[in-house]
Amino acid sequence: MSILHAIILGIVQGITEFLPISSSGHLIVLQRVFGIEEPLLTFDIAVHVGSLAAILIVFWPDVWGIIKNPLGRMTGLLIIGSIPAVVLGFIFHQFGIIENNFRTGIWLAAAFTLTGVLLLFADRFTAGTKEERDITWFDALFVGVCQALAIPPGISRSGTTITGALTRGINRKTAATFSFMLAIIAIAGGGLLEAVSIARGSESVAYTGLVNILVGMAVSAAVGYLSIKLLLKLIHACKLRYFSFYLWGLALLIFADWLVFNHFF
Repeated sequence: MSILHAIILGIVQGITEFLPISSSGHLIVLQRVFGIEEPLLTFDIAVHVGSLAAILIVFWPDVWGIIKNPLGRMTGLLIIGSIPAVVLGFIFHQFGIIENNFRTGIWLAAAFTLTGVLLLFADRFTAGTKEERDITWFDALFVGVCQALAIPPGISRSGTTITGALTRGINRKTAATFSFMLAIIAIAGGGLLEAVSIARGSESVAYTGLVNILVGMAVSAAVGYLSIKLLLKLIHACKLRYFSFYLWGLALLIFADWLVFNHFF
């Protein structure tokens, strides 16, 4: 992997991790386009650390509030909301389900299409009134199930969790904040699983290149920060549907390649 590839993949991670278009799905597409076949676990951890740094910077007041009151109600809600993804993620990881079943062109085309439908659906919910203090344990569990269903590549975690929160009557600002608080746990947990895979395997930092790793991490953090700011504005303005059109166009291109051209899938 070259420096240019590291920069591009870092940009893609920073944009797609937070904008509701699926980072994992886009990284698979980019790896196919660039013909990158070698394991990228170390690099994946690096760009996810960059994404995590972006969330912590933007939502630091909320994170600091939890640090100061670790036994508070929000901590419990986040734990409840994280359980479904932890359970399903563990199952997928143990049996290699993602690697063996969710990287095909037909799956990505279907998943991107579904995400576009969810975003179009999300814009219809404008009357939510629940604030943080009004979130129930069932609300948290429901959003957590939505997050778990977004584990396969192509289904946006942020889009799915925000849509799930909006359907529960949570207002748009609170829905976004709760989604990103869950993302901190999800990204950290996913990075830990990948680190365990590296420890069990033979990949090293030298294999990917230390410079590539640092560049990817820095680019992912910077672009991720800007992406979060943009997403928060679009959520407030009820304009998530704009991403639907992009996702449907991308799904059509992937489906055409899978069905006819077979250049990448």
